[in-house]
This record gives sequence, structure tokens and C-alpha cells, in this order.
Amino acid sequence: MEGGENRLLPAGALPLFQEGIGLVLSRWSALQLAVENEWGGRDSRRKVELLCSDILTWFTQNKEPLYIDDLEMILDEALLSLNTQVDDGSIEEVAERLIVMHEECLDGNFSSIEKLRQSPLPRVARSHVSQVMSDDDEEEDEEEGGDVVVGNGRRDMMVDAIQPTPVNQPTPEATAEAEDGWVQVTSRRSRGTRN
Repeated sequence: MEGGENRLLPAGALPLFQEGIGLVLSRWSALQLAVENEWGGRDSRRKVELLCSDILTWFTQNKEPLYIDDLEMILDEALLSLNTQVDDGSIEEVAERLIVMHEECLDGNFSSIEKLRQSPLPRVARSHVSQVMSDDDEEEDEEEGGDVVVGNGRRDMMVDAIQPTPVNQPTPEATAEAEDGWVQVTSRRSRGTRN
């Protein structure tokens, strides 16, 4: 619906669309990894519930035209609230799936939601997800020997594919220092081909 006129969901479609949002998010491996590991703190699950609600509100209460970039920003901010960063294109993929699902629901087509109901939850692929950590968190990890407690309670060495990124140490390509000492941080989205 990129920039189109907002239409209302047909009667009875709202709860189905809400369920669909939850199903899409429950299959987003980066989000699930962040929740399982409580990277956003003890209230990580609550943050995902709030994300579901925010997405539904964005689709149903927005008086402005709906643009996929706005939805991507909501998803990206939600991941950041969970101290999670992804570089695999999944934000864009999830946003597109939600936009398409909304369009289908507007037309009374709920087949994608039915397919999601019947599909098993995928195993979480960890190679594209990293936890954003503060310097304090890194110091604690160093004191503990860098081990991570996994779901079964045993300690394993941290997987090389998950590279914690200190929050207060910006990456060189994402910053430019101005003459007056201020540091300008550019969005990773603005480094692409979009204007």
C-alpha cells in the first residue's frame, strides 16, 4: 500500500490480522533470539507484545498514507529496544510480509495467515544477529571468561558469529566528527541507495 489511500479492514478481519502480526513476528529469528536471551532485559517479551500492538495501531489508526519505510523504522527501533542489531535484510522482509498480509486482509483474503498457522516455527539462525552491549556488559563478560549460559544451563563459549557491539563506541563508517566536537551519526538506512 506504499503511499496509497488507507482503507479499513472488513468486519471480523481485525482479530485475524492481529493474529497474523503475531505469527509473522514469532517466526522472525532475530526477534525470537533477542527475546529468548532477554537481550532487552527481563521485560523482553513485553516489548514484543508492545511491538505487535504498535504495528496494529500503525496499520489501523494511521491517518497518513502507509509507507513501508515507516514500518521498517518501527521494526528497527523495536530491535534496538531489545539491544539487537541485524544486517541480514530481515527488517525489510518482515515489513514487506506485514504490508502484503494487510493488503490481503483488506481484500478478505486470509490465506497467508492460515499458512503461517500451519507452518512450524523455524529454528533460530544466529549468524546474522548481534547483541548490542555497553562497555559495562563487556567487562562483566571478560570477568566471567567470555562464557555464555545456554538454554540447558551449561556454559559454552560464545559463538564467533555473534559479535557484541559496544553501544558507546560508534563504528568508523557510521560517524563523522564535525569541527565543533559534535559527532554526527548517520542511519544505516541512509548509507544505501535510498534518498
